[in-house]
Amino acid sequence: MTSPAIELTTLGHRIRHHRVERGLTLDELGAQVGVAGSHLSLIENGKREPKLSLLQEIARVTGTEVADLLSTEPPNRRAALEIELERAQASTVFRRLGIPPVKVTKGTTDDTLESLLGLHHELQRREREAIATPEEARRANTELRVRMRERNNYIGDIEKLAEKQLKAAGHVSGALSHRSVSVMAEQLGFELLYVNDLPHSARSVTDLENGRIYLPPASIPGGHGLRSMALQAMAHRLLGHQRPTDYGDFLAQRLEINYYAACCLMPETASVAFLQQAKKDRNLAVEDFRDAFGVTHEAAGMRMTNLLTEHLGIRLHFLRVDGAGAINRVYENDGLPLPMDVTGAVEGQIACRRFLARAAFEEQNRTTEHYQYTDAPGGTFWCSTQTGSTAEGEFSITVGVPFDDARWFRGRETPQRAVSRCPDESCCRRAPAAITARWEGKAWPSARVHMQMFSPLPRGAFPGVDDSEVYAFLDRHA
Repeated sequence: MTSPAIELTTLGHRIRHHRVERGLTLDELGAQVGVAGSHLSLIENGKREPKLSLLQEIARVTGTEVADLLSTEPPNRRAALEIELERAQASTVFRRLGIPPVKVTKGTTDDTLESLLGLHHELQRREREAIATPEEARRANTELRVRMRERNNYIGDIEKLAEKQLKAAGHVSGALSHRSVSVMAEQLGFELLYVNDLPHSARSVTDLENGRIYLPPASIPGGHGLRSMALQAMAHRLLGHQRPTDYGDFLAQRLEINYYAACCLMPETASVAFLQQAKKDRNLAVEDFRDAFGVTHEAAGMRMTNLLTEHLGIRLHFLRVDGAGAINRVYENDGLPLPMDVTGAVEGQIACRRFLARAAFEEQNRTTEHYQYTDAPGGTFWCSTQTGSTAEGEFSITVGVPFDDARWFRGRETPQRAVSRCPDESCCRRAPAAITARWEGKAWPSARVHMQMFSPLPRGAFPGVDDSEVYAFLDRHA
């Protein structure tokens, strides 16, 4: 018998090709090899796998070799078209349409086959770039968060890769400079260019043909952001990323490039040494970690989620919450009760009003971290919160740990304490009974509609990126 890996359709086409070249009909070849013509027809149509002894006889009669019959290459252009169409019509994407497949005959012209294949290629392209439903996107994001939680938000291979690249660029200690980032790019064969006309839908654009990474102007505020964007662009190459196959793949790639950038800006060896000393001194603080490496408060808080559990044995949670109380970004492996929808997604859910992540917006002093103990259904948690603002509005960054681990952190002496019963709605989502009785049925608020409710998720292999803008941009700069 032939190997199971042999493509029967291609094998059938190659047998037919050599039979026709010898001017033999199915019955004539069958008579010479000892089988019925109908049996050969099934083999030529890829419906039956021939025995090796039969293949040897077919090769002898048609004047070829068994190895030639078993080749995975179609014998000619016509056969290649027929094989490709057969595969396309067997795909799940096509079968979901419920349209009967086209039966190819001798009278079907090559032009017709090419037109049909063109339609299938477009169908496949649209499937790859299909708009993900909000439910699909949220599930993909939740699955990724759960996977990272299981590994303590730590990716050792990327940590090692980042340290290797930093060493090659000559970076030893301290904040990573723009110059070092440029050297890292040069070692990969890229030049960093800062331009004013980046496509509005892209944070950076990499010209693979000419070895250029285009970034926003170097004069814009936030040097950390520019270094991070350049490192993320390089990470796609270093990590061998291909075009995303679906929304989940896109999110996974985005996580990996962000992780790589964080590893470069806050290298594992130096970061762990800093955190271990701070723990020894019982003086762990996000703001100190932030200032030591010249990054944002959010970046330092997120980097702690990569390292504290893996290296210091401390479980923790991280929250970024906007001014309306919605959770924008989240990580937890310490049991903090978080609001979830039916898909298990936390992003977009409203945080408890008793959490410092929301209460901190009411503080007068926004320049320092604030601390609080919160008694929650899952236990008592300590946290530190820093607030900030962007053009999109206010936000808070919170890093917290279970009560027993608060002893390692600055701010553990805080007298501020709150009680959260969420997800019990009586905690902060339902008005007290007396007020409800007074106003229920007597109020008619006009809701503020968030336009994102009506916006489809961005489509494309790189969701949200306008290809026409990107290509026009590259053409201008090429």
